[in-house]
Amino acid sequence: MADVKILGAGLAGCEAVLWLAKQGHQVHLYEQKPHVYSPAHKSEGFAELVCSNSLKSDRIESAGGLLKEEMRRLGSHLLSIAAQCSVAAGGALAVDRHEFSHLVTQAVENCENITVHREEVTEINPNDGITLVATGPLTQGALAENISQLTGGQKLSFYDAAAPIVIAETLDMEKVFAASRWGKGDADYLNCPFDKEGYEAFYQELIHAERAPLHEFDSDGEVTVYEGCMPVEIMAKRGPDTLRFGPLKPVGLTNPATGHRPWANVQLRRENQEGTLFNLVGFQTNLKFGEQKRVFRMIPGLENAEFARYGVMHRNTFLNSPLLLNPDLSLKEHPNVYFAGQITGFEGYMESAACGLLAARAIHARLMGHKPEQLPATCMTGALLNYITQPNEDFQPMGANMGLLPPLETRIRDKRERYAEVSRLALQALEQAIQHNEKE
Repeated sequence: MADVKILGAGLAGCEAVLWLAKQGHQVHLYEQKPHVYSPAHKSEGFAELVCSNSLKSDRIESAGGLLKEEMRRLGSHLLSIAAQCSVAAGGALAVDRHEFSHLVTQAVENCENITVHREEVTEINPNDGITLVATGPLTQGALAENISQLTGGQKLSFYDAAAPIVIAETLDMEKVFAASRWGKGDADYLNCPFDKEGYEAFYQELIHAERAPLHEFDSDGEVTVYEGCMPVEIMAKRGPDTLRFGPLKPVGLTNPATGHRPWANVQLRRENQEGTLFNLVGFQTNLKFGEQKRVFRMIPGLENAEFARYGVMHRNTFLNSPLLLNPDLSLKEHPNVYFAGQITGFEGYMESAACGLLAARAIHARLMGHKPEQLPATCMTGALLNYITQPNEDFQPMGANMGLLPPLETRIRDKRERYAEVSRLALQALEQAIQHNEKE
């Protein structure tokens, strides 16, 4: 078996290195931590989750659930690890982020076919065997410049934001109530209900709060904010009801103190298995830390909350993949160099891991002399891959969503039933593709 070099021990890199190693390949994994940290990373561990601890819905009739089921069928190792450290989150798959990172690191370091190099890589040699670049959306410095040279300067950037985390024991539980929307799950979320007057006061303070200046590494031009991680203060400026129909929507909830639906509602989701930490769902932010403390303490139940982590905002860099990448995720100009993860435009934790899995399978097929694996655009993994490698004049990162899949020939009115049928057909198409590829 030939050696493979993988740069970056994030979700994409770890998924790829574990899959390739299990196929018998000798894999060298290069990770710059703890010698060099990106502006968002703090831990030495692999697969560090720096934004939310949620891996999104696990329901098969949802885009996120479909993606994860496809990944399981394609041989994902990270999903098996996530199941070992999951925390209650209704219909979503959320993990204790520290335990998740620990278990992934352990799995990688204990695999006999993987050699871990804790060192910074600053240059890629396209003539030195196969290299998979999975350094993530915060790739910077000499390596970023080298990638720019390899790709003819074709790279783009946008800004991403993370939500704050509060300490559970500092919440006012007389104002907060536990419930999942529409009664789904086992009351996995804590809810902070606003009345109309309280929400309007909060809204005014939020839209006038002072934002933090971008760090030096971020200040190189016009800021483009990715819609999926829109800072709450920017979203709020679209209008006073934007939050009430977005992350603060009160539908499906009843405040037990009043017997009525709240005017607006902030949900808190577990950060760890012990339930000692909670993050503010949908509250990605770039407010100054002092402003976060002042404004977010206006949320009912958070008047005396202590923050284990304030929200932060940072630049993410991604390739202009439709121009640069082949369908197997290799560079058109340098076919020995592959890319995977969010740097390709796969947006999201599980999407990033899925991209690593697809790249690993493509590399394996090439090394074994097999025909390139082809996944149909009618399944979620194939649709995402198709999205980032087909011509697109206004390319932006994309996460899993049902809009990527073709509509049903006969429309089903009920949304859940409709998506369940879309998922069934997607999995059927994936299975047929896997069987066909195995015969090739």
